[in-house]
Amino acid sequence: MTGEYEKTKIPVLAIMRPENYREKSEALARDYGFNPLYAPMIKLEDVKDEGFEPFVQRVLSGASDYVVFTSANGITFTLEKLSETEKENFVLGLKNTRVIAIGPNTEKELVKIGIDNSFLPADYSSEGIVEALCPEVKGKIVDLARSAFGAKVLIEGLEKCGATVYETHVYTLSIPEGAVQKELIERTLAGEVDAFAFTSSMMVKGFMKHAKGLGAEETIKETLNGVVIGAIGTPTGNTLKKYGINTNVIPDEFTFEALLKAIKNQL
Repeated sequence: MTGEYEKTKIPVLAIMRPENYREKSEALARDYGFNPLYAPMIKLEDVKDEGFEPFVQRVLSGASDYVVFTSANGITFTLEKLSETEKENFVLGLKNTRVIAIGPNTEKELVKIGIDNSFLPADYSSEGIVEALCPEVKGKIVDLARSAFGAKVLIEGLEKCGATVYETHVYTLSIPEGAVQKELIERTLAGEVDAFAFTSSMMVKGFMKHAKGLGAEETIKETLNGVVIGAIGTPTGNTLKKYGINTNVIPDEFTFEALLKAIKNQL
C-alpha cells in the first residue's frame, strides 16, 4: 500500500521567487506535475540612484550605443520612474540603440514596449553577454540597468573589451521576513519537500538566513542534500556549493520552465 502511495504522491516543490511571480510560477509548476509550496525568499524594491537620470539622458540623446537589461524587472522598474511622455521618448531612444536582453523573459518584456529587435545572447548570463559583445564594443558606450546585486563580471568584462560602461541600479533585493518563510524551513526539516528551485544567489542566501535564524543552518544542509536541488545557473549553483549544498540540476537554458523540466527529470 505504501509503495502505491509513493508512486502516486505528487512531489512538493519549493518555489522561492518574488511575490509578483507567484501566479505564473505556481501554474507552471502544476503543469509539470508538482505541488508548489510558495515562500518568497526575495523581495523586489524600487531604487533610483544618481546614475539614473544620466542613463535616461544618454538614451534620449543617442549617446548610448548599447543598453543592457539583465531581467524583465530591470525594464519594469526603469519605466516606472518615468512619466508617460518620458516613457514614449525613452522607448524611441531605445529603438536607436542596440538593446541587449538576458533571457527570453527579458526579450518578451521588451517586445511588450515595442522593442522587437533586441539581441539575445546564446548564453543567458553576464559571461554570455561579454562573449557576444566583446568583438564589437571597443570605444562604445554601454549602459546597464539592473539590480543592485548585479554581477561585477559584466562590467569588468565589457571594460576589458574596450567599452565605456555605465551602470544604474533601478531596483534592489531584500530578504522578506514572515510566517511563510519560517514554515518552509520547518517543512523542509520535517522532510515534506521533495525538490527546490533556486533561481538566484540572493535566494540561497535568504533561505539560509532563515534556517540560521531557526538554529537549523547545519541540519538543513543534510536535509537539502537528500532531495533534488535545482539551480537556474552556475553562479547560483556555486553559491549553494559555498553553503555545502549539492546541486543536482542546472539546466542548459537559464529559465524557470527549463529548471522545472530538469528537476522533474530527476525525480
